[in-house]
Amino acid sequence: MEIGSGKGTFLVHEAGTHSDIDYLGIEWARKYYLHAVDRIGRWGLSNVRIIRTDAVTFLSDFIRDASVACFHIYFPDPWPKRRHHGRRFVQPDNVRTLIRCLGPGGEIRLATDHADYFRQMQNVTSGFRDELEAIEFVRPAGAEAGELTGTNFERKYIQDQRTIRTLALRKC
Repeated sequence: MEIGSGKGTFLVHEAGTHSDIDYLGIEWARKYYLHAVDRIGRWGLSNVRIIRTDAVTFLSDFIRDASVACFHIYFPDPWPKRRHHGRRFVQPDNVRTLIRCLGPGGEIRLATDHADYFRQMQNVTSGFRDELEAIEFVRPAGAEAGELTGTNFERKYIQDQRTIRTLALRKC
């Protein structure tokens, strides 16, 4: 499951490479959602779906316990102003929800170009050491040479010479 699918670049590459795995993308922005829907249709992918909704509500209300193998959360909005930090997706309550949804050995893969948000991601997830262990971040199928995630945002940030930081965790 990808939270914040944007234009669907990650989803179409992963689903196209792994036809035996079902993928679900969640995107809030209508413009990006429509772009992703079109891209999925043009690729003719039957193992990927995308929904336009609020991720927190959707996960809380519709995703069963232990039903997700992996969450991909790449370049979530960093909400850089201090007064907006509470809007960031990686918060203790949301991590609890992710853990609840993960099956045994399930993973959470995170990436950001924002140093302060990365520190928050590390701090928040370190509070779940009994439930999550740090693992090596594995590059997805769509990541090209020099990339870690293969998303449109990453490609833009690499051109801007921003440092990309990743974090991968496995449910214990």
